[in-house]
Amino acid sequence: MADKKNYYEILGVKKDATEDEIKAAYKKLVKQYHPDLHPGDKLAAEKFKEINEANEVLSDKQKRAAYDYEQEHPGMGGPGGMGGGFSGFGGFEDIFGSIFQGFGGGASMQRDTRGEDIELNMTLSFMDAAKGCRKDITYMRNEPCRACGGTGAKDGTAFKTCDACGGKGQVKFTQETIFGRTVRVGACNRCGGRGKIVTEKCPECKGKGYLRRETTVTLDIPAGADTNSYMKRRGYGQASAEGGEAGDLIVVFRVEPHKIFRRKNMDLYVDLPIPFATAALGGSVKVPDLDDAFDYNIPEGTQSGDTFTIRGRGIKSRNGTGNLYLTVFVEVPTHLTREQKKKLAEATEEYDLKQFSRAKKYSDNLSALYGKDAYKK
Repeated sequence: MADKKNYYEILGVKKDATEDEIKAAYKKLVKQYHPDLHPGDKLAAEKFKEINEANEVLSDKQKRAAYDYEQEHPGMGGPGGMGGGFSGFGGFEDIFGSIFQGFGGGASMQRDTRGEDIELNMTLSFMDAAKGCRKDITYMRNEPCRACGGTGAKDGTAFKTCDACGGKGQVKFTQETIFGRTVRVGACNRCGGRGKIVTEKCPECKGKGYLRRETTVTLDIPAGADTNSYMKRRGYGQASAEGGEAGDLIVVFRVEPHKIFRRKNMDLYVDLPIPFATAALGGSVKVPDLDDAFDYNIPEGTQSGDTFTIRGRGIKSRNGTGNLYLTVFVEVPTHLTREQKKKLAEATEEYDLKQFSRAKKYSDNLSALYGKDAYKK
């Protein structure tokens, strides 16, 4: 069962997890790996399919029981030796495979197993993530031995065909069950399913097929990277211990917050403070984007909380360009001199309440509520 999928590990739960724990883990992973969040990403699509497969089994009591039994009793089918019909986990499937193998069919059991993936985290500044950058990442891994090509044999050639399985990597096993004698096919014990036996070990890696080394990989991170997005470098994971291809390197990003910008997908958001006079009379203010600051005209009569959209000034990525949204906050002066207060009071006496639409509406609502003019000059 070593090469079978572990559905508990896929969902990140313990073997004794409750139905609610399995359901919660499934929902969390679906949100993280849903294909709509990673368009064109084959790794995310494969992971999403794997998550659904695991949930389909573990959320069903009968399928879960059959799966648990098969893990503990490889090749025995469902609980009680009744051949529970659990597809993909040995049992009758192995018996049928052995029958067809007798007629020249059946797939080879040679186990050129792929190496494990390595997942690393990388922190990016807001600007690096938004504009794209090039970064190096250094880590330790089991690197395929170059001297033997990962075979573990001297010069990559010092091995022979396994005489126990004839190079097929598989042998037949006879098993006595309550239904009688059955025959199944499994990996050859002598060669470990490789179909070949090393006659002289590689002196560089001592027959392991890999060496523990520090590896540095350069990543060209495209514009628009966000927290929990990731990049994959094929073949830069752990080397295979059985002569297969190396796993992949998966780098997951975490983006630091910015002092001015906020973002949602490719759009940028800025809280823009403006003076009281500029809001009332209008005027030009400096506004930032990812490259520089530019002048933007604020119309007269702008209210605090008004939002302006500037198209095409957001993040420019291969999936499109976002917008820049400016939300205005009017700053009211707080430390006025006596003379300034006098002038401001004289100016406000000339205002008609009708000019302040929000204040007028508020006054009308209070009057309707209490039956009197609640807003007086």
